[in-house]
Amino acid sequence: MPRKEQGWVTFQISEEERKILEEFCENSQRTKTEILRELIRGLNKYSSVPTSLSTSKETVNNNTPELEFASSKKPLKVSSRNVLKGIIKRVTTGTINTEITLEIVHKVELTSIITKVSAEELELFAGTEAYAVIKSNDIVIAKD
Repeated sequence: MPRKEQGWVTFQISEEERKILEEFCENSQRTKTEILRELIRGLNKYSSVPTSLSTSKETVNNNTPELEFASSKKPLKVSSRNVLKGIIKRVTTGTINTEITLEIVHKVELTSIITKVSAEELELFAGTEAYAVIKSNDIVIAKD
């Protein structure tokens, strides 16, 4: 089966763009495919196609991953190297804690137990986007 029918996309970029992408991947410890998929998935936020997508030099040159939240101009900086965007599939609320399950990619889910208060403050509901922030052996939930 040809690559095009399998979902492959091939395109050319300049040497400068390639270096930016490779440096970003190295700093965030993520693959080019992961970065490009996240950018493409983010396009559905726009009612029309944006005229340009830019990556700030601060994000590219900084060793700390950044999550940019719609409610603030400043990106949230986290020391964790693994930040995975997903869709909340289940929220199971207990007396003290809440179990949050994120689907990162089709049929790949991560579950984290956080406090009930944190889940309420972050307004975590099934069907909304959130991030799994993985530090050492813990998974922390973040939201735009």
